[in-house]
Amino acid sequence: MFRIFSQLIVVLAFFLLGKTFAQHQHQHEHSPYAGQEKHEIKSLTPAELESYLSGQGMGFAKAAELNHYPGPRHVLEMADKLQLTTEQKGKIQGIYERMNKQAVEYGKLIVTQEQALDQLFASQKISRKEMEKAISEIAVVEGKLRLVHRQAHLETKQVLTEKQVRMYDEMRGYGEGME
Repeated sequence: MFRIFSQLIVVLAFFLLGKTFAQHQHQHEHSPYAGQEKHEIKSLTPAELESYLSGQGMGFAKAAELNHYPGPRHVLEMADKLQLTTEQKGKIQGIYERMNKQAVEYGKLIVTQEQALDQLFASQKISRKEMEKAISEIAVVEGKLRLVHRQAHLETKQVLTEKQVRMYDEMRGYGEGME
């Protein structure tokens, strides 16, 4: 009898503890955005801001990368393993530098545009027309940024041999390379 009674007390304690925890969680549910209201530009995380300003890919060329169009930065990092010739290395370095220069320019512009949009919201006086215009302008520049990154992948593939593209795919972990 004592054993049943003690088990009942344990079950009851867990029930009450769980209910209290659930109530506490409900009262203190935070948005995944909590803390971001302090960011300089609310729509960008510090990592995104840094990526835009440094010209990083941010996944903009994923369709190219996963369809056997290597990225110039990664090709340069693997130059020895891919057995690039001096000529190939020079061409790919040029592709990377052009891409990065344009990506940084577009990234800075996107950051400026996002900051302006954030300020419109902060003013508490943004109109639908202003919002649509700002978002459309950001979308155009982001489209250009995607194009810059994908173009660099397209150009890089043209410099490499089929064997080097297969090797690249395998080293990046994309299965068996080209099909």
